[in-house]
Amino acid sequence: MHICVLGAGIIGATSAYRLLEAGHEVTLVDAAAQPGSQTSLGNGAQLSYSYVAPLADPSVWTHWPEYLFSADSPLTLRPKMDTAQWRWLLKLLGACNSKRVRQTTIDLLHLSSFSRDQLRQLTAAVPLAFQHRTAGKLVLYSDAKGLEGARRQIAFQAQHGCQQEIIDHDRCLQIEPALAGAKRDWVGGVYTPSEEAGDCVKFCQQLVAAMAQQPGFRFAHSQRIGKLEMRDGALAAVHAGAEKIEAEAFVLALGADSAGFARQAGFSLPLYPLKGYSITVPLHDASHQAAAPQVSITDLAKKIVYARLGDRLRVAGRVELVGMDRSIPAAAIDELKRGVGELFPGCADLADSAALSPWTGFRPATPSGVPIVGASPLKNLYLNVGHGSLGWTLAHGSASLLAQLIAGKATTIDAKPFAYHS
Repeated sequence: MHICVLGAGIIGATSAYRLLEAGHEVTLVDAAAQPGSQTSLGNGAQLSYSYVAPLADPSVWTHWPEYLFSADSPLTLRPKMDTAQWRWLLKLLGACNSKRVRQTTIDLLHLSSFSRDQLRQLTAAVPLAFQHRTAGKLVLYSDAKGLEGARRQIAFQAQHGCQQEIIDHDRCLQIEPALAGAKRDWVGGVYTPSEEAGDCVKFCQQLVAAMAQQPGFRFAHSQRIGKLEMRDGALAAVHAGAEKIEAEAFVLALGADSAGFARQAGFSLPLYPLKGYSITVPLHDASHQAAAPQVSITDLAKKIVYARLGDRLRVAGRVELVGMDRSIPAAAIDELKRGVGELFPGCADLADSAALSPWTGFRPATPSGVPIVGASPLKNLYLNVGHGSLGWTLAHGSASLLAQLIAGKATTIDAKPFAYHS
């Protein structure tokens, strides 16, 4: 078939690759001039296959005052006169029960394991340079109660193939010596040696460039999607810029903009943008490179992640439910800079905001945290949406699952948890 993929972030780019690989003619459309220019541009860079716990968690019920009123909360809720926000929040609360969270975790672990395998298969077939490496991941806990809860969680996840260990403070320093100068304390951590990291936007751009060398692929860049043309319960064409694109099938992978597209097409998607921020710290010389971590770090108390990308350090954090507010407040960037200064003070002098490439992005999340992959209410429109903060991690498995579903093949993993429900 001729399939048009809407959106050239990490989800759309990987979807296009798997569909092209399956023998389809593919048109990839995006409003930006370059692939991966929006939410994929400055993400946390961690490929966290063992850390898939959703935002929906029983603890959410007890933290509402903090989310609403605390300036120090890493999760911020700003209520708006927006029915979509309130509808999403009510569904989030409905998903915040232990039974649902355990099943969600199992489903996401299956998808993440499949995704890791698919990324390995892809990079073996297509040589890409995106600073991909098995860095290992260390999650720091500031209190003993939290670490004990983590012990129960990794015992549960071990039943589903995850190999992780609880370690004490001193072992954390052995694994990541750059933490030795930290100005705040922690009791221990969870170490997962198999976790990976990589530059998502470099991956997107190089993958699209590789596809552009193949017959049957076209990247329609700088084309904002406007009017839709419907025919007999199907999507016949989309108007993108000045171009009308007709195709036999379409894939919706527009990230946080997917909900608006769905409304235009006559159905609803349970998506809401989770706004986050990042800075990218250039490590100018050997002393700064030695002071920065090699292992990927998650500071759980601050909800800040650190990932080494060659001579750069990606620092990302915060979850804000504030709608599509594209501003980057100085306070959000200052918070990330303080995090660097507290954990890796040898890098604290690298504080020029212009050089830090401040970024904000909107992670498109479902209330449960489970992405939607497969058929939509329109008979020729397929969905690959709702990955939240796990887009980079889950993209490769989601794209392969989607291609299998479109082909009508038996799927490698159970596709039912990811099906669309009205």
